[in-house]
Amino acid sequence: MIAFTTPDLSDDFPDARHLPFQLRQFGQRSRFFGRASTVFCDADNSRVAEAVSEAGEGRVLLVDGQGHLHRSLLGDRLAQLAADNAWAGVIVIGAIRDVEVIEQIDLGVQALGVCPIKTKKQGRGERDIPVTFSSVTVSPGDWLYADRNGVLVSTVALINDE
Repeated sequence: MIAFTTPDLSDDFPDARHLPFQLRQFGQRSRFFGRASTVFCDADNSRVAEAVSEAGEGRVLLVDGQGHLHRSLLGDRLAQLAADNAWAGVIVIGAIRDVEVIEQIDLGVQALGVCPIKTKKQGRGERDIPVTFSSVTVSPGDWLYADRNGVLVSTVALINDE
């Protein structure tokens, strides 16, 4: 993995925006980056399961759970599936669970918090649509850079990963 810090990237690329959240770090990867894929959902992680079942190709899944912490949108099974399918990371604007196991998975995971309660699987939610947090819109294909300092969003690559 390429070494970077989001503060250094922010200094070098002042047009990069940041997600306006204080996220908690989970998973083995303390920093990760990739093109964004998005899920918009509320208390139903059916679309998250669909996404991580596909080849990640180094992408980062951004899950807009609307900041709700009453249901977990990612657990150990889906996190392991994401790692197995070559996702760089998952960022959940909501809750996750099984954090003791997720800490052992080679995946970057950030979330607002934790909740032991699973979701109901009703096939609701949308995938790969623009999602907006305050004034920051993330579109599928944007670049996300995450570390313990936060998450930066850019329409262009900030790191040459070759």
